[in-house]
Amino acid sequence: MEKDLSNYRKSYERGELLLQDVPENPLELFQKWFFEVDKFFPEDENNAMTISTIGLDGYPKSRVVLLKKYTYEGFIFYTNYLSEKGKAIEENQNVCLSFFWHKAERQVIIKGKAEKVAKNLSDGYFESRPKGSQLGALVSQQSEVVKDRDVLEDKLKNLEIEYAEKEVPRPDYWGGYIIKPIEIEFWQGRPNRLHDRIRYQLQEDYNWLINRLSP
Repeated sequence: MEKDLSNYRKSYERGELLLQDVPENPLELFQKWFFEVDKFFPEDENNAMTISTIGLDGYPKSRVVLLKKYTYEGFIFYTNYLSEKGKAIEENQNVCLSFFWHKAERQVIIKGKAEKVAKNLSDGYFESRPKGSQLGALVSQQSEVVKDRDVLEDKLKNLEIEYAEKEVPRPDYWGGYIIKPIEIEFWQGRPNRLHDRIRYQLQEDYNWLINRLSP
């Protein structure tokens, strides 16, 4: 099987990112970009981000998760702590997040360390989820081999009956991570592949070193 993609071409012309225009803190620029893509492209799932971890087998692995909150401290998402990604983070806290907002011709790449959020934060978010999603967290032993889909559907039906008249508790193995950034790169597509790349690197005094990178 073979397909030649060398003729795929696109010229990036939607915007620019100049060093003199960026704030001192990268979270402020992230917020500005996120607000813009969410305003102009609300039909997209703009909080979708790729998280890359180093697996227990030594290989990197990337998958898409959903950003649920960001603050000056970092980026928060929720998952099963016993999943493949959870086990990888337990072994190696160093992760990478990336956002690709193709309609805006923008990328954000974040290197950081993952930490579990406080239990009360995980409780609060879990309680805010639809009941079906809450039950889904109880059904799935994420990343484990399952015989077929019927196993999942049958377990869900039983749990729907069990919790029909009562609240669903958050399982201990499910909760949030916050990714505390040490480096954030903002990429704005430009014509002729001369893209704008601005990199922030966290320094020992907690200020950010800002540099333009060659495309």
